[in-house]
Amino acid sequence: MPHRRNSLLILPCLTVIVVALATFAEKSAAVEEQAAPAPAAAPAKRVLVFSGTGWYRHPDIPRTNSWLVRVLTPAGFEVDVTETPADITPERLAQYQVLLLNNANELSTLLNDPQRKAIEDWYKQGGGLVTLHATLVHQTKWQWFYDLAGCDFDSDSTFQEARIVVDPENQEHPAVKGHGPKFSYKADWTNHDKTVTGLPGLKVLLRVDESTYDPVREYFKTRGGKAMGKDHPIAWLRVHGGGRFFYTELGHDLRSLDTDFGRQHVIEGVRWAVEK
Repeated sequence: MPHRRNSLLILPCLTVIVVALATFAEKSAAVEEQAAPAPAAAPAKRVLVFSGTGWYRHPDIPRTNSWLVRVLTPAGFEVDVTETPADITPERLAQYQVLLLNNANELSTLLNDPQRKAIEDWYKQGGGLVTLHATLVHQTKWQWFYDLAGCDFDSDSTFQEARIVVDPENQEHPAVKGHGPKFSYKADWTNHDKTVTGLPGLKVLLRVDESTYDPVREYFKTRGGKAMGKDHPIAWLRVHGGGRFFYTELGHDLRSLDTDFGRQHVIEGVRWAVEK
């Protein structure tokens, strides 16, 4: 039975060859995997914080600048801070995806025409503006900014706890998600000269219930300050004119920002501003 004996001899040989080839393939794949370079990490989005003021300077601005760096850096952003108007140039702005204005009021006084034009052009090319608290104070002489923001300052309250109402249509937005339809929060609440509700491209995220606090402090009660009534937006976003705009009333001082909600609110506002 010579033929059967030969078959028995050939089969073990084939088995050895197959095993050897499989082992070689595994080793080759492992070598290729080790040799393949890791995919390059996406470059960090850059944020320029500008905190120069043309009018009243909030005492907590320096602390808030530091807080913004400490909060945004671990969230994946590269943050620079300046108060120097000379830094607001087309060349400098082109390096950033977000310009964050920390209580930067009355910019028509602080920035000259070329500097304001640099911001306008940068925004129209897709820049993201994130604005805190008193950034919407005394901006009516900069018509472009006033129109984009949608309102200006009338008066404000003292630091008080109030009921916040999340807009039902935007309750899933990351900047407000996870706190229920209503919640209590402490801050200085600003009354604006008009509501922004209904403006093109604008979505209100939060409103404050004026029945739960005193909306006008004594200083402004004697100077004609007015509450806003039932429609009092305190945070909104807008896609309009080429870029993205985000505003929050939080930030008069660090107490209103340095909370779980405050950190989420600002981080996600900045993230939204860099989206395309």
